Amino acid sequence: MHAPQTTPDAASRQALDADPMSLSVVIPMFEEAENVEPLLARIHEGLAGYAGPWELILVDDGSRDGTGDRLAAAAETYGRHVRMIRFRRNFGQTAAMQAGFDAARGQLVASLDGDLQNDPADIPRMVRELLDRDLDLLQGWRRNRQDALVKRKLPSRIANGLIGRVTGVDLHDYGCSLKVYRAEVIKEVRLFGEMHRFIPVWVAGITDPARIGETEVTHRARERGESKYGISRTFRVLLDLLVAFFFLRYGARPGHFFGAIGLGFGTVGGLMMTWLLIVKFGLGEDIGQRPMLFVAILLLVASIQFLTTGVLAEVLSRTFFASHERTHHCIRWESDPALAAWKAPA
Repeated sequence: MHAPQTTPDAASRQALDADPMSLSVVIPMFEEAENVEPLLARIHEGLAGYAGPWELILVDDGSRDGTGDRLAAAAETYGRHVRMIRFRRNFGQTAAMQAGFDAARGQLVASLDGDLQNDPADIPRMVRELLDRDLDLLQGWRRNRQDALVKRKLPSRIANGLIGRVTGVDLHDYGCSLKVYRAEVIKEVRLFGEMHRFIPVWVAGITDPARIGETEVTHRARERGESKYGISRTFRVLLDLLVAFFFLRYGARPGHFFGAIGLGFGTVGGLMMTWLLIVKFGLGEDIGQRPMLFVAILLLVASIQFLTTGVLAEVLSRTFFASHERTHHCIRWESDPALAAWKAPA
């Protein structure tokens, strides 16, 4: 029986996948036509001396200003290491980043914005630092941020402080898109909605937070195009933060979250009812018109609803993990079962 032959393309792909320095650079872009050519030139300049093989994945998030056409032309110019994904419509930065992560072939993945405010020349240094510090995620920190104070800096500082306090993952700059990840870790994360701001939080759900670090990176003022962010995103961050906190702490046991609230309401309502029973039958007073009676009834009904919701949430959680053949844990390393042996009895 002959061994299957490997084509040159397949062999090169296998070599790329096996190289621990192989890097996939993911860049989501929306309405950035003016930045396409300068961005690709700067990417190739910044990675010219990179020690391993690399590829560039450009995701056009349904742009209408010609960004997609310019990306396609640039990909033809630079070669097959420049790959492109085009959405049928605008789905948002989170969806664009997820599509790029899914398509990445490298052992390492880097992400950055397409507005030229991040410097691609930081990527090789960040890769070395990620490997030297044995991290799963290295987050960029725009310490000298070149943005407007009220419109960009102030909302970002408020959001960073809230996220760090609520989630326990203390970083200076969650909003910086310049990050380097181990592919085996980031591919375990599924991003929805606008959760790209909380990537370190989701990563902390499958790896030790001690393996998440940050480093200072260069930040430039926007030269072309218009910013897609404003102060209004602070309010969206608050809502997303609640969702992130819930999934991080109670993703595998949602019944504990709803159950704790239900038991709290039930305890208070039960104590109120007990006191009213004492007043009614012990002291002989009328309780029919007392506000406490209505409050106690409301708390008991709410308690039953929260407890029921907790049970349903547990059922849905188990159905989700069973249907996707996934668990709520991520194994970093496992000894080879083929090398395992039984310990002989004494």
